[in-house]
Amino acid sequence: MHLQARRVFRLSAVLAVSLALAYAMAVPLPYIAPVFAFMLTATPGPPLGPKALFGLVLLLLLTTGVGLLLIPFLVHYPVTGVLLAALGIYLSFYLTVHLGKGLVGALLAVGVALISAAGLVSYALATTVIQSLVIGMIIAVASQWVVYPWFPENPGPAQRPPPKPGAEDSKWIALRGTLILLPVYLVALSNPAMYLATIMKTVSLSQQSSLIDARSAGRELIGSTFLAGCFAILAWVLLGICPNLWMFFWLTLLGGIYFAAKLYRLIPSRFPGSFWLNVAVTMLILLGPAVEDSANGKDVYTAFAVRMGLFVAVTLYAWLAVYTLEWLRERRRHKRRRSPPPAAPMAAG
Repeated sequence: MHLQARRVFRLSAVLAVSLALAYAMAVPLPYIAPVFAFMLTATPGPPLGPKALFGLVLLLLLTTGVGLLLIPFLVHYPVTGVLLAALGIYLSFYLTVHLGKGLVGALLAVGVALISAAGLVSYALATTVIQSLVIGMIIAVASQWVVYPWFPENPGPAQRPPPKPGAEDSKWIALRGTLILLPVYLVALSNPAMYLATIMKTVSLSQQSSLIDARSAGRELIGSTFLAGCFAILAWVLLGICPNLWMFFWLTLLGGIYFAAKLYRLIPSRFPGSFWLNVAVTMLILLGPAVEDSANGKDVYTAFAVRMGLFVAVTLYAWLAVYTLEWLRERRRHKRRRSPPPAAPMAAG
């Protein structure tokens, strides 16, 4: 089988298997497992070994533990707690951009923003979210172990990582990502239970905004969010025909094949891979809570409309923030170029 086809079937199979395992095991927040599966498997390569998985779980516990440590500060010293959260968010983006530690940065952002906000509702909710993240990560890697022998990579040298920006650009991009995530985080503190999915979406948007420029921000951020909503509605309608886990599994497998084919250019697309990665992740974040709402007897359509409205709102804000901040930066650079150099001091007679 062609290498690109193997990658497509590997990514889609890992996505579907992780979803089926998470829902069959009835873990809390089961849609987190396929989100991790898609993010970990999108980059071609063999899965993590047992020792690397153990290290990744420890890293996840460490980063989410930072969120737990922020809870007392947010309760008793809110200003100090928000400043510490802003510092942690900035550090997460700096790790992503300057040091190339994308997974570490994303987990730290989730730990700081998601766990600390959930802890304001109750400490039990925060620990439940951490449990969901850890179990979801283990399920995602275990699904890779099952699927990878059937669709392996070609032996060869590892791909070179993309070039990293300089220190000044890295600081600016990290500050830009912080200014995107922090206002949404502050709004979420008013009603954390309502905004948990929105925080996950904003973390994804902020991480993505660190890799794109202002020109393509609108097309990638807004376009991918709207397209993800359309795919989530289509999946919900098809799932209503036969609402069981097997149907959910096959729909996820077929959707994963389509997204992976776009991601790996097996199906031509004018959008980059980051666009389709954001579409798939956003669709899972939209569809997963809808399934949970249906199981709990809640009004699915109202909750979906509210959730989609919040996603669109934070996406529009992210686009506006990227455009405005880049415009201010270019204006400042233009003024520096036009300003005359300082005159040399006159020599003493």
